[in-house]
Amino acid sequence: MLNLIHSACIISMERSESGAPILRHEHQEIDLEIAVGDSENIEAISDHIEKHIGPIGNVFHEVISDLVHIDVHIVEPTEARNFYSLVTSGMSDRAMSAPEEYSACAYSELMICLPPDWPMGDEAWKDEENYWPIRLLKTLARFPHDYQTWLWAMHTIPNGNPAEPFADNTKLTGALLMPPLTVGEEFYMLPINDEKMIHFHALIPLYDDEMNLKLKKGAEALFDGFDRIGVSEILIPNRPSSAKKRGWFSFGK
Repeated sequence: MLNLIHSACIISMERSESGAPILRHEHQEIDLEIAVGDSENIEAISDHIEKHIGPIGNVFHEVISDLVHIDVHIVEPTEARNFYSLVTSGMSDRAMSAPEEYSACAYSELMICLPPDWPMGDEAWKDEENYWPIRLLKTLARFPHDYQTWLWAMHTIPNGNPAEPFADNTKLTGALLMPPLTVGEEFYMLPINDEKMIHFHALIPLYDDEMNLKLKKGAEALFDGFDRIGVSEILIPNRPSSAKKRGWFSFGK
């Protein structure tokens, strides 16, 4: 173990207006624990991606990893799926700190999709306006291990406190985990052994008003709006907010 420092936390809990728990994280300093990827886990996830989504064209590898080694597997656009599909591996190398009653939900990976014209590659990602979806994937994949917590479907995570836009090209300020909409249900789970089932969640970036609606009324309150404007894991940085209802005289604007 190297004599370096990273952030961990202790957790306090309160409840939103909807009754859902809100976890607040406070930082403390602990030693950095260098991690390497679990080759068998990576191979199983890679095979799962290629079986249910398509050939992996590239893998964005971490150079130095703390606690877990997070890679991002990239499936390029095709005629059938005209968008990039990005899926993590490494988040499931360790069990999350799930509540005892959800111990079967301790292993997860994340995905997001990008439009076919999204700038990709090392040079493009030097610009945060291009890189922030990849940063979001990697940050949230490491989040439960850094903070000794867990992430699951319908959990929301703000970008800071107070929440700020992810980059200058968007006003999206948080993210919701939910089942992926661009793949079949057979992609949702990957059995590894009798004790380990990996669950795949889509990241849906949200606006402040969508985050507030979820806190007040629960995640289900978002779904009518999602259906109305076609929200999915395919990122549209400047999409309309699903929390804003059309006015009588809006005529589709």
